[in-house]
Amino acid sequence: MPSIGPRLEHVVEPMLRLVRKRSQKAGLPPGAPVFVGEQKACEFTIDIIDYDAEKVSHKEGAAVGDCLPYKDTPTVTWINVTGLHDAEKVDELGRAFGLHPLIVEDILNTGQRPKVEVFDDYIFVALKTHALIPVSVSDDDDDEESSAAAKVGELDIENISIVIGKNYVMTFQEKPGDSFDPVRVRISKHGRVVTQGSDYLAYTLMDVIVDSYFGIVEGLGESTEELEDDIVSGPDGGTVRAIHFIRRCLVDLRRSVWPLREVLNVLERAESPLIAKSTRVYLRDLYDHTIQVIETVESQRDFVSGMLDIYLSSISNRLNEVMKILTIFATIFIPLTFITGLYGMNFKYMPELQWHYGYFAVLGLMAAVGISLVIFFRRKKWF
Repeated sequence: MPSIGPRLEHVVEPMLRLVRKRSQKAGLPPGAPVFVGEQKACEFTIDIIDYDAEKVSHKEGAAVGDCLPYKDTPTVTWINVTGLHDAEKVDELGRAFGLHPLIVEDILNTGQRPKVEVFDDYIFVALKTHALIPVSVSDDDDDEESSAAAKVGELDIENISIVIGKNYVMTFQEKPGDSFDPVRVRISKHGRVVTQGSDYLAYTLMDVIVDSYFGIVEGLGESTEELEDDIVSGPDGGTVRAIHFIRRCLVDLRRSVWPLREVLNVLERAESPLIAKSTRVYLRDLYDHTIQVIETVESQRDFVSGMLDIYLSSISNRLNEVMKILTIFATIFIPLTFITGLYGMNFKYMPELQWHYGYFAVLGLMAAVGISLVIFFRRKKWF
């Protein structure tokens, strides 16, 4: 593979690893539990939160067998699984809850496109979470790729799978640390979520993910405004690379949000007893939020594309200024070069060569010609 910049390696290398991982599934039967992606967690963990309107219980570090009693309890149970790299345990948990092998396959595929599958006894939803991570650059690391990444940050993408049952919700995530902490706080404080069913819990989880998209868009918008100032003041190679970083982030965000619109539309209109009528109103509102994110992303993509045009125009204007200065200097020296060439022919019968003041007269003539051209260019406002 050709050499690439150090900051671009974190984009290209994971992509190549993902392609190699996918190739391992060649020849396997459909539904084979094979993890596809880059391992982001050190260990496989299960956290269980069981609640109703009166009490909330939280169990950390549970085993797969500890989840089975919560499948048919009258309370609502949230089973959060971290670490998709352990395909055997994910498959064991899926079989215990009666998940279709193809659904388990989608859970283990971190490159899965956002989708929804409605079954008789559960609903499967796949979606993406995004986080804009700041990038620190050391004093020794002064390459343009590093400075471009520092201006924007890195977009961390994580695949999230949600299984909605009658009285339970299972979430599968790649690594610890997520955007679900506000939901945990609401449950611990006996908020509205504890008085609703599993469908409302699933809506709440999807709602915090969509809300996080607004934060990503705002962060990219702030970076775009800063880059706009840099383009006007003095663009460089790092600036245009930062613009490409933003464009890539917007493309990734659009790839995640655009199919989510269809997911929410299906959930709102699905004829499933797992989705209560009261929850469909919230899903419709979440659908509107998704449309707002899509519109904002599209407008920012157009704005960033315009920034590239501004950058190219700025570079062209700077080049034109340099060429204008060089042209002025060349125009001034053309007649001077002619005069020096004329008297540099050294013919024997040139009257000026024998004149006592000929050298000073030629210098005065050259100075007069040069000053006259400068005055002419100034009156034309060429510089």
